[in-house]
Amino acid sequence: MGKIIALANQKGGVGKTTTAINLAASLATLEKKVLVVDADPQANASSGLGIDVKQVKKTIYECLIGEVKPEDAILPTEIERLDIIPSHINLVGAELEMLNIESREKILSKVLKPLKSSYDYILIDCSPSLGLITVNALTAADSVIIPVQCEYFALEGISKLLNTIRIIKAKLNPSLEIEGFLLTMYDARLRLANQIYEEVKKHFQELVFTTVIQRNVKLSESQSFAQPVILYDAASKGSVNHMQLAKELIDKNS
Repeated sequence: MGKIIALANQKGGVGKTTTAINLAASLATLEKKVLVVDADPQANASSGLGIDVKQVKKTIYECLIGEVKPEDAILPTEIERLDIIPSHINLVGAELEMLNIESREKILSKVLKPLKSSYDYILIDCSPSLGLITVNALTAADSVIIPVQCEYFALEGISKLLNTIRIIKAKLNPSLEIEGFLLTMYDARLRLANQIYEEVKKHFQELVFTTVIQRNVKLSESQSFAQPVILYDAASKGSVNHMQLAKELIDKNS
C-alpha cells in the first residue's frame, strides 16, 4: 500500500512545488513508483514535469467533480516510474462546485483510494491557501511535509497551518501525521538562515528533516526547462539535496 503525502504551507513561495517535483523525481530514480497529484490551480507541478497544461483534457478537476475516473487522468512523465494527475486553472471553480456535495472534505480521499495500491508514494502538491481543496488533500493524506523557507517571516503562518492540521485530525482524518518540516532556500552564509534553522529545530525537534534544501540556481533554471533538476543537472546541489531527502523519507518509512 502506498503512502499519501501532502506538501502544504499556505504561505506562497516557500518551495512547495519545487519540493514536490524534485522529491518525486528522486524517489522514482530510487526505484519507487510515484504519483504526483497537482492540487494547485496554478498547475506549476504539471508544467514543471513537462506537461503542456493547455493540451490536457483530464485533470484533477474532472476527477473531483466526478466526470472522470482518476486512473484515466494519470499521465506518464519523462522519468520512469513517475506519473502525474495534472491540474488546470478550472480547479479554482471546483471549491464552489464541491460545496453542495455531501462529505465534500473527503472527495479527494475517495478519488485517490483506488490508486493507493499501485504506487509507493502519492505526493499531493497543495495550493498556497487553506481552502477546501487543501482540506481535501490533508483529509486524503497519511502525512504532511511542511516546507519552511529560511527567511524572516518563515515561522509566521505555521501556527495557522498546524491549527488546521489539528482540526482535520480531530474531525476528518485522525491518522494524519506530520512527516516533517523541510527547510528550503537555505543559504549557509546568512546568519538569518542559520538562526531560522535553529529556531525551527528548537520548536519541532525530531520532526525537522535532517536534509535542508539549499538555495540553488539550477533548481530555478530546471523549472523554466519544464524538467526536474535531476534531468537538468544531476550533479547540482539542488539535485543532490532532493536525493538526500528522498533517501531520508524512504529510511523513515521502511
